[in-house]
Amino acid sequence: MSRTHTRHRRSRALFLAALATVLATTGGTALAVSDGAGGTTQSRAAAARVDNPYAGAKPYVNPEWSAKAAAEPGGSAVADQPTGVWLDRIAAIEGAGDSMGLRDHLDEAVEQGAGVIQLVIYNLPGRDCAALASNGELGPTAIGRYQTEYIDPIAAILADPKYANLRVVTTVEIDSLPNLVTNTGSRPTATPECDVMKANGNYVKGVGYALRELGAVPNVYNYVDAGHHGWIGWEDNFAASAQVMYEAATTEGGSVDNVHGFVTNTANYSALKENNFTINDTVGGRSVRESRWVDWNRSVDELSFAQSFRDQLVSTGFRSGIGMLIDTSRNGWGGSERPAGPGPTTDVNTYVEGGRYDRRLHMGNWCNQAGAGLGERPTASPEAGIDAYVWIKPPGESDGASKTFPNDEGKGFDRMCDPTYEGNPRNGFNPSGALPDAPISGKWFSAQFQELLKNAHPAL
Repeated sequence: MSRTHTRHRRSRALFLAALATVLATTGGTALAVSDGAGGTTQSRAAAARVDNPYAGAKPYVNPEWSAKAAAEPGGSAVADQPTGVWLDRIAAIEGAGDSMGLRDHLDEAVEQGAGVIQLVIYNLPGRDCAALASNGELGPTAIGRYQTEYIDPIAAILADPKYANLRVVTTVEIDSLPNLVTNTGSRPTATPECDVMKANGNYVKGVGYALRELGAVPNVYNYVDAGHHGWIGWEDNFAASAQVMYEAATTEGGSVDNVHGFVTNTANYSALKENNFTINDTVGGRSVRESRWVDWNRSVDELSFAQSFRDQLVSTGFRSGIGMLIDTSRNGWGGSERPAGPGPTTDVNTYVEGGRYDRRLHMGNWCNQAGAGLGERPTASPEAGIDAYVWIKPPGESDGASKTFPNDEGKGFDRMCDPTYEGNPRNGFNPSGALPDAPISGKWFSAQFQELLKNAHPAL
């Protein structure tokens, strides 16, 4: 580490300590905070923190995404919606090419008079070990670069006093920790890349470090990615995933105090509510859980999963006040094919198939799904235990390329984004259901955006 960087971290630590002292004298709550040298002090005031950062706060609208949405036919209907700002590589902090950097977004949020801004922390070493489309720039062993070149600069910028009145929601490392449970070892869904990340511990260390350093900034609210019900909703994944998340939160000198909540369904398509059947229904003496679609999952939709997983997280050791976010940017599943009622009760499969809103071929399908639509608009406090419905994944940004494209972002070609692909163990060997002619992940995909507009529910 350079002397300049060391001085920078010490200055940041001194600033936070001084701010904590001031706030503590006015009734702040004492919490653990990083001292910038791997340890913690015990007097960082969280007077500025509220139970729900979305409540009563005007959300930041990303002008870059908004302009792209507004340029699409019909896109002006949603161009004013708040979406996540993805920091998916080191260059994104300063701004890659002509894109806005982190300070640009924060300054714009202040200019808008926004009360809350949503950031995606997304650059773990060995990212994403189960999906080539979202591979990152850092190799499996590059934990040092992740900490000093990625997390530290972000934390330093967020600690700038000029942003102190912004509530900064950080959604931390999408599609990471659950992989250590579902895609490792002897499971048929295992990948060699995920086995490496479990063995070297760099997912756990990276997330722990991010939570600690970002959580040291008094106006930051950390929400850890919690997959979705079609990933960790089964008995053998449910509690085990919560345990891995607890391990990450308490490693690297961290604490559960650095976790404000969890976010589910980011960049995914799982329906928010399946109104035509419940997990407790039976048909002909057979439980809905026995149907091919549900396949013994504990939940049938994302709301019930988020609420039950919240209970599991609390029982695992997280604070009882944690809140959940659900990404509803692409899980509306509306349009002319949306079922109007339950399916026929011929048997449990016809009942579920005829009534389900989520029209994917398999819950494991995740790339640019045909037939998907915009879901519930971003809303604060919509249900018990849910801090907000959010659009962390900006609608219209591709999940991955439908064929190989050379790029300088480390993103590979994943056959799950190829509409001709017939599947693998992670999607039950079903066709991918992906749209054709997609660009690499994060790039604008007009055809997908139009699909989302057409099938929006609630309708536009």
